Amino acid sequence: MTPTTEYTEYVIELLEPIGPLRTGRFFGGVGISNGFVQFAMIMGNSLYFAVNEDTRVKYEQAGMQPFSYMTKKGRVQVCKYFELLEDILTDAEQLRLWANEAMCVAGKPSPTRRSSGAS
Repeated sequence: MTPTTEYTEYVIELLEPIGPLRTGRFFGGVGISNGFVQFAMIMGNSLYFAVNEDTRVKYEQAGMQPFSYMTKKGRVQVCKYFELLEDILTDAEQLRLWANEAMCVAGKPSPTRRSSGAS
């Protein structure tokens, strides 16, 4: 699942217009951050953006798939990250819009569950 150096450089070059980016190792792939917020990852030669309950629908409707990997017990889907289609990756304006949305999603704290006990 390790991305090639060429693919990683290609993606970073495409994303450069959205602002300064940092990359780092992330579970056998590459995490992409803007500041301290990781909003994307590269696994294999695929780019994945962070999603939440509200934005996930748009990815699903476009036919995009969540990141997944195999274990001895079967396939595990990580629904926090969805693969970006090549059509969006190669359209600078669309890529900027989807990346900005992913940065907003990644920067928001996850909703926490309230305790069911009485106060």
